[in-house]
Amino acid sequence: MPVVRSLAWVAVAALGACGLATVALARGEPVNAVWLLVGALATYAVGYRFYSKLLAARVLMLDDLRTTPAVRVNDGRDFVPTNRWVVFGHHFAAIAGPGPLIGPTLCAQFGYLPGTLWIIIGVVLGGAVQDFFILVGSLRRDGKSLGQMAREEIGVLGGFAALSGVLCIMVILMAVLGLVIVNALKGSPWGTFTVGATIPIALVMGWYLRFIRPGQVVEATVGGLALVLAAVIGGRWVGESPTLAPWFTFGGPVLAVMIIVYGFAASVLPVWLLLAPRDYLSAFIKIGTVIALALGIFAFQPDLAMPPLTRFVDGTGPIFAGKIFPFAFITIACGAISGFHALVASGTTPKLLQRESDARMIGYGAMLMESFVAIMAMIAASVLHPGVFFAINSPAGVVGSTAEQATATITGWGFPVSVADVQGIADDVGERSLLARTGGAPSLAVGMANIFANTLGGKRVMGLWYHFAIMFEALFILTTMDAGTRVGRFMLQDFLGHFWEPLGRTSWYPSVLLTSAGMVGAWGYFLYQGVIDPLGGINSLWPLFGISNQLLAAIALCVATTLVIKSGRVRYAWVTLLPLLWLLSVTLTAGYQKIFSPEVRIGFLAHAAHLSQQIAAGTMAAGNLAASRAQMFNDRLDAAVTAVLMALVVVIVADSLWQWYRVLSGRGGTAVTVAAAPSYRGPTRCC
Repeated sequence: MPVVRSLAWVAVAALGACGLATVALARGEPVNAVWLLVGALATYAVGYRFYSKLLAARVLMLDDLRTTPAVRVNDGRDFVPTNRWVVFGHHFAAIAGPGPLIGPTLCAQFGYLPGTLWIIIGVVLGGAVQDFFILVGSLRRDGKSLGQMAREEIGVLGGFAALSGVLCIMVILMAVLGLVIVNALKGSPWGTFTVGATIPIALVMGWYLRFIRPGQVVEATVGGLALVLAAVIGGRWVGESPTLAPWFTFGGPVLAVMIIVYGFAASVLPVWLLLAPRDYLSAFIKIGTVIALALGIFAFQPDLAMPPLTRFVDGTGPIFAGKIFPFAFITIACGAISGFHALVASGTTPKLLQRESDARMIGYGAMLMESFVAIMAMIAASVLHPGVFFAINSPAGVVGSTAEQATATITGWGFPVSVADVQGIADDVGERSLLARTGGAPSLAVGMANIFANTLGGKRVMGLWYHFAIMFEALFILTTMDAGTRVGRFMLQDFLGHFWEPLGRTSWYPSVLLTSAGMVGAWGYFLYQGVIDPLGGINSLWPLFGISNQLLAAIALCVATTLVIKSGRVRYAWVTLLPLLWLLSVTLTAGYQKIFSPEVRIGFLAHAAHLSQQIAAGTMAAGNLAASRAQMFNDRLDAAVTAVLMALVVVIVADSLWQWYRVLSGRGGTAVTVAAAPSYRGPTRCC
């Protein structure tokens, strides 16, 4: 039997190698998308079976004899021993927001190869390792947060820097997610109606479970799912109605204001009324859609229309400017490695685990699942005709404001496309136009609809599948905005409570209103400025989000490396140190370029100087003066935010190096180690 198992794993490894080799080396003929899935799944299987087991046994030394905080405290509120499959679902739903969908879609401008390799290699050696180590570290410290662990293990300065970094990334994250929704829904009555309908549906579900039929979860679930599907179907009727369509047709600025108002309301409403039912409903839709998309890819077996590498590897990409290094590695964050996950792994999840050994499946395994979602997003984007892909994702400021201008520009890039091609796709999905719908969501929805329609229903149902995909993406973006704004509000209340105690009370409603307005106002400002940006906003906001998110991952890996060194297992420090060094090289390079690059489309300060020169020379149109001055201010603000984030990480790294030196030189002793905890009840053993 051991021989058979060994041969089986050799076969899996060989299959994965064939898949990756086909993806990486095939030239001159189309690559079937199934090879991407095969290569990814085989790599995940080998990584989980062997690498994560090595980490669990030799580095973390997971031991079920240690009592977890959920078992020891078990207060029935925050600390609750929970079945590991339920915890897996909760953890996956919390970490897998829109990031693994949008990042790969945007990164497809380089071709499918760079993003695919980064997603697969990055998650096995970096992202899943980070999530696993932070989860175990928090598990052995009574569920403490990343900031608390940084303060205790690295130092007070490092802890303050970590808290500041977390607040910054929350603001940027919310703004980027809001921008994606705005660009997906502007000028789309069908999409706006469908997404808007999910809000009252969630409210009705919350009210139903609270007052009408408490505990009848199945009834509420069936009713909620039926209403969501009805909203998708009804949206076509609304979009085609000359009377109703104008009521649901909005421009970008109006949609931005609506999302800001929604974010404030979601933050101050009781959690049972909107947040909980929306999360629950969206979890079913998300899991079902991901499974259906994977099955559709295997059934349809589409070829990848996007080449493995495009001409935009030189840094002149229309979606965002910059070369593969470093910008591919910050554009794809979630799906490869994401600092946001460290907040979840040190948040609710460690308070639910029944056994230490469950941390491997949940910490490492859930991240592999998110990476799989990212691979499917890359496939959905890459099966589109490249000309259509760039027509949808390129901002009007780059390709032109009319279909004729855009198609001529894109054809000149070497991706022939006609006005009929672009308009035909829009007609197929029931939209008036898909031109310059930056943000990744519309093109991803077109790719998903294409796969679903070719598997089931044909072109006549493309519109339904497209708007279902838009609803699917928007549901999870809004869910992340709900939870993110509320978490940010809690953090802000905790911070302000040090100055005036009532502001720190989460039950005091004036504090709730004030801090919610502060968080929403912060991310709402960046959102609105991104909406009115003629370059589509994504060119500046998404790199800023990627830099901040990956810098947060660097903070998490500093904490993880410190825990490993303090545990006395210095020979294994490379498992967190190598991804840390890679992230530092990527993010600090990207941050430096975004601040100081002389290229107008890359450097924040260069773009501000370019606008200033136009104004001084009198070549700026009078109607654009106010907007240009606002852009100059925002460019300088973005540069300042990037510089602050980089400075915070440099401080944390320096503080970490000092701690490592003290431990290794014998001057600092050791703290609570990664392999020990106050609840230890037996001899250490590997598992």
